[in-house]
Order: sequence, then structure tokens, then C-alpha cells
Amino acid sequence: MQFSFFQNADDETANRLEGFRYQAELIERDAEEALIKRVRKLPFQEFEFHGYKGKRRVVSFGWKYEFSGGGQLRKADDIPEFLLDLRSHAAAFASLQPTVFEHVLVTEYRPGAGIGWHRDKPVFGQVVGISLLAPCVLRFRRKVNAEWERVNVLAEPRSAYHLTGPARAEWEHSILHVDALRYSITFRTMA
Repeated sequence: MQFSFFQNADDETANRLEGFRYQAELIERDAEEALIKRVRKLPFQEFEFHGYKGKRRVVSFGWKYEFSGGGQLRKADDIPEFLLDLRSHAAAFASLQPTVFEHVLVTEYRPGAGIGWHRDKPVFGQVVGISLLAPCVLRFRRKVNAEWERVNVLAEPRSAYHLTGPARAEWEHSILHVDALRYSITFRTMA
């Protein structure tokens, strides 16, 4: 088993995780504070996965993937105006046009919440995630022969990560439980 931990994602991380990019402080602290004021008012619902409730709460815009409804994609409310500037920042970071991000998932992680190993559903393409408030450990793994290759990245508040290519398709990712309230805003293109 190979295991690495990167305090700050650097060139070595990018070489190991082809298709992964990380940027510290994509947005300023005052922009984060303004976002948090609006995000807290969103109509969050407990994450439901095949009849089980997760410790996190979510709200989707543009499109919503129904985990408990047979894995169907359905139209959701339009992306709120207050998230459009952040979508532009995410798009510039990913070298894409803002409008290609048709799906936004806002997740609230209360202390003790995390997310297990997964790959984003194949209906989605590229992914840009933005961390707010508390840091988290973003873990990656992939099976190489009989061993798991692993890489951990510390995602700081106001940072962003971009998943495409092998980092998106070959590696699974998860988030260790957080110690303090954290929000993530995840922008996805459609496949």
C-alpha cells in the first residue's frame, strides 16, 4: 500500500493524481463570509441514500441526482444568483466557461460528518469543489493490482479542487469526518 499526505497540494500530488488540481484561497475571506450568510438560508435536506440518512445536509441546483429514487437525474431549481460569481471563479480555475457547470451541490457537514468512498456519478463530467469555513482531509484511493494507492490532500477554507481525467474516473475519493462546521459548494458539468 502506498500512502501519501500532502499539507498543500503541490506538483508531486498533481503527478500522482493526474487530472487533479488544487488552489488555496480561490476566494477572499469577505467573499466567504458573504456566501456563508446566504448558504445558511438554503433549504437543506438530510442526505438520503437508499433509505439511509447521512450526517450531512444537501441542496441541489440545476439538476438533482436521486440516489433513493432509482438513480435518476431530474431538473432542480435554477442556480441562485448569489452563486453565479462563485461559479465564474470555479470555471476560470478549471479553464471552462461558467455555463458548462449546470449542476451545483451545496453540502453542510456538521461536526462528525464526512462522506465515504465514491466516484461522482457518470452522468456528471468535470468537478470543481470549493471548501468553506473548516478544513477537511480529502482522501483519494485507487486499486493497483492487489494494493490500494492512496493520497490525502488537506483542503483549506476558501480553497478549490478540480477533478478531471484519471483523478475523476479512476480514483475514488472521500472526506474524513470534520471537527467543525464545513460547507462545500460543488460545481459539475454534465457528461
